[in-house]
Amino acid sequence: MRELVELVAKSLVDKPEDVIVTEKKRDKTIIIELKVAQEDMGKVIGKSGRIAKAIRTVVNAAAAKNNLDVVLDILG
Repeated sequence: MRELVELVAKSLVDKPEDVIVTEKKRDKTIIIELKVAQEDMGKVIGKSGRIAKAIRTVVNAAAAKNNLDVVLDILG
């Protein structure tokens, strides 16, 4: 899951070298923290959070194959 979020985030931002993705596992839940440069926050979140919601949808769809839940936190 971490690699998927990292790939999507790096393709959206102007500073892909500042993208940091960490993953923590708890039982059947994976917590993914996405950190991007402050000036790239708008590109990752999108208008009214649409891009962030789309990223969460894609990650949850990938995790559903393994019966896992994913929480994506976007940090500035």
